[in-house]
Parts: sequence; structure tokens; C-alpha cells
Amino acid sequence: MARGTRTNLATLAGVVGDNSPVDRPPVGGTPTNVPLSELAPNPRNPRDDLGDLSDLVSITGTQLQPALVVTRDAYLKLYPEDETKIGLARWVVINGCRRLAAAENFGRPNLDIVVKDEVAKDRETLLAAAVIENVGRRDFDVIEEAKAVELLINECGTVDKASLKLNKSKAWISYRRSLLKLAPELQTALRKGEIAVRTARSLAQVPPEAQVQAWAAEQQREHKKPEPDPTPDPENRMPTRTPVTAAKVTRTFRRLEADPATLADALVDYLDADGLRTLIQALTDRH
Repeated sequence: MARGTRTNLATLAGVVGDNSPVDRPPVGGTPTNVPLSELAPNPRNPRDDLGDLSDLVSITGTQLQPALVVTRDAYLKLYPEDETKIGLARWVVINGCRRLAAAENFGRPNLDIVVKDEVAKDRETLLAAAVIENVGRRDFDVIEEAKAVELLINECGTVDKASLKLNKSKAWISYRRSLLKLAPELQTALRKGEIAVRTARSLAQVPPEAQVQAWAAEQQREHKKPEPDPTPDPENRMPTRTPVTAAKVTRTFRRLEADPATLADALVDYLDADGLRTLIQALTDRH
């Protein structure tokens, strides 16, 4: 595969497992490093697309985090109908499908793994593990995230159970689910970043047949907003706003005694898609 190209799960499944040219190691024990021939990507991965793998090119030299896998037998107890999808692989990758794809894409012949069959104790736990890995990733768009949450709710049976599995508030789940009420063309625009997330959430409250028209009206209002005067009269100039500092924001949070889930919901409401991606990157850099 060409470097930097997008990879989907169907393509990946065709070059690992029983289709891989790498020799199979002897059976026995629980290895921590295995050839790609022994691994299959999770057929139940909630992601439609693994995205651009170029950010994982360093895996050819160093794998910073092992992939979380379950044994073939543990997986097939839950999904016997997936036997042909995983081929003869001994392990199924639950967290780390992008790492698996990058290893194959960039020529790494093996992968570090951690085997945890307890993740496959039931379908809800297995799907929750896959969803949790992807939530908040910069390349996991909000519609994919919403679809993944909906899948988990269908598997668990109730929002309460899904909320517990994900360790997320019901408000967080409700917000994501609301985006699935958008008309298909608006979902596409949201995924492309043409609609702010908070705007999309408002449009989702409009009846489906009127959403596109409401979005067009919103765009017209934006275009009609008058341009600010570049040289306002000094006498009428608005007073300069006091700069917002981290210390001031922290004091506000402390006064409100906001818990992490509430803060997350507030930030999702306040920031658009670009703002959320910038926030996630900033938090990652400071971690």
C-alpha cells in the first residue's frame, strides 16, 4: 500500500490472518510479540475507515503501545458467524486496528500485543472497548462517533447500560445520538467540517424535511451580517475586553464545582469541530 493512503478494514483483512505470507509460529503460551499472520482486525470495529495512517509511520521502528487482543476462541464464542472474517488468526485485535494496519502498510512484520480475554466476556463489553478506544480521536469524526454510540446502545438495550459501559453521562450520549437525526446531506457537511457541531445540534431539533432549508437560511443570515468598521470612531469604540487567562477559568470551574463529565459537555457545546480538535491536541501535549 502507498504511504499516507487511507485504509479500510476490508482491505486490511485481506492481507493478514490466513492470507498473510508470514509463517505461523508454534502454538503454545501467550506471546507479547507476534507476526501479523497471527492477528486479525476486529470485524466489529465501529470505524468505517481507519483513516490516513501516515501519523503511525514510526511504528516501523518503535511501537509505543501494545495492541489489546482477545484469543480466537474467546471472540468466536461471541460471534461464531465471523469465523470466515478472521480466517486462521489466533488473536483478534480489539484496540489497535490502526496500529495493525500501519504495521502492514509500512512493512513491520510483527506487533506487540496484550491478551485480555475478559474484554470478550460479553458482546457489550467487547463493543464498549472498541468504542472507547476511538472516542475523542482527531480522525474519528462526530458522525462515526454517534453511530458507534448507537451501536452500543442497541447491544446493551438501554442508554443507562451504555452510559455505564462508556463511563459517560447520559447527556453526552444524548448529544451524540441527536446528530444522527440530521438529514444525510447535513451529516456529510458536518463530517467535512462545513457545519459547526453546535449548529448541527440545533438543526437536529428541526423536523428532517425542514433541516436543509433551515441550514440554508442560517447560511444566508451569516452572509448578511455587516462587516465590522475597520476604523471605528475612538469616542464610540467598545471597551477592550479583559484577556481570559487559565487562572481565571480555573477559578470559575472551582466556584461551579463542575465535574469532568459536565465540563466535557459544556466544552462540546461551546466549541466547534476545529476547536474540539485543537483542545484534544492541547490536552494530549500537556499530558
